[in-house]
Amino acid sequence: MREFIVEADGGSRGNPGPAGYGSVVIDATTGETLAEAAEYIGIATNNVAEYRGLLAGLRTAHALDPTAHIHVRMDSKLVVEQMSGRWKIKHPDMKPLAAEAGGVYPATQVTYEWIPRAQNKHADRLANEAMDAGKRGEQWSATESTADLRSTGSAEAFQGRAQLSSEGSAEAFQGRGSAQLSGAGPGDALKGRGELRDQPPPAATVTTAKAIADTRAARNVATPSAGWAPADMGAPATFVLLRHGETPLTPQKRFSGSGGTNPSLSPVGQDQATRAATALAARGTIQHIIASPLTRTRETAAAVADRLGLDVTIEEGLRETDFGAWEGLTFGEVRDRYPDDLTTWLADPTAQPTGGGESFADTATRIAATRDKLTAAYAGRTVLLVTHVTPIKTFVQLALGAPPESLFRMELSAASISAVAYYADGNASVRLFNDTSHLR
Repeated sequence: MREFIVEADGGSRGNPGPAGYGSVVIDATTGETLAEAAEYIGIATNNVAEYRGLLAGLRTAHALDPTAHIHVRMDSKLVVEQMSGRWKIKHPDMKPLAAEAGGVYPATQVTYEWIPRAQNKHADRLANEAMDAGKRGEQWSATESTADLRSTGSAEAFQGRAQLSSEGSAEAFQGRGSAQLSGAGPGDALKGRGELRDQPPPAATVTTAKAIADTRAARNVATPSAGWAPADMGAPATFVLLRHGETPLTPQKRFSGSGGTNPSLSPVGQDQATRAATALAARGTIQHIIASPLTRTRETAAAVADRLGLDVTIEEGLRETDFGAWEGLTFGEVRDRYPDDLTTWLADPTAQPTGGGESFADTATRIAATRDKLTAAYAGRTVLLVTHVTPIKTFVQLALGAPPESLFRMELSAASISAVAYYADGNASVRLFNDTSHLR
């Protein structure tokens, strides 16, 4: 039986916003790129675009060989875990797409693996090409990607890419246990899968031009490890992540998100903001300041901006998670009042707090979109992002390629500082200071 690797990705510029997907089918034995698919899909969310990319990749592989074994590699933790059956699928837009994807091949012929974004560059590039084409009022075509090849060398030097790229980081996520990743997968929704199996590939353009695909992929091979970049990468976009100073809720360890009372800084928090400003001024590296729209971050950012002589830009994507009915409560109070909801929330990153708050998966999608927008806008610059606990932890989690449960294993003090540098090849380097001793 032949084995194909399907790498897929999707993106949305706005989430929801103009969206597209890309997917590539690779011969697992030879590393040969067999086919590409990409399509601009109009206004959609990141998750919908990612599922559409998966579906296109599976259908393209099926058109090549319906008996092949398929190993899917994606940097969407949500899609991989849901399609593997470890996370529940709750969103109404995801369920039919998951059902369609599950119906292309029998479940026994498909395996799924999460990979870091830097290892999914081929599909990511195709998705962006599709979105660029959509911006021009066009659909993606195979000739779109040939312009990048004019200055490239031969692809032969990169033979074996598939063998290297198949070494994902799934091992790092072993042993997490069914209690943490509980819930039925899409299996029950996949009845009638045989009806889908003979459908042709979607209306995306497919090419088997090996030289074009492999040479372009070779240009995008990731650097040896995160944080190491060759000189021609240029300066990274560096985000200095500053958590706001204390509010009256902070020392009481109460849930304080974007859906609560929007508290101001306490006197202690105001002093922390002033001291943070002094420390950042001494470093002398901040070129721009961007803040969450909430009062406590605006006040912290204003203190820094006053000291540095910079303006503050407000970015909605940096707001804290909405904790629904848990806003203002302690963890113990939530456990007493909503024990089942809390248990589910701790086990499933797609679960929302009681009362329709924001899930960690939703927060991650929002932060990833904000990250992409800001890295494009501030390439080579050092930017202070004044934000909250969950967004900062999510920036770090995404940069490290860590699982969602890692959010519960980080401690972030008020007015603490961390930093993530993003290089042109998609790699990231994380620096964790988290030291507020200079603020006291």
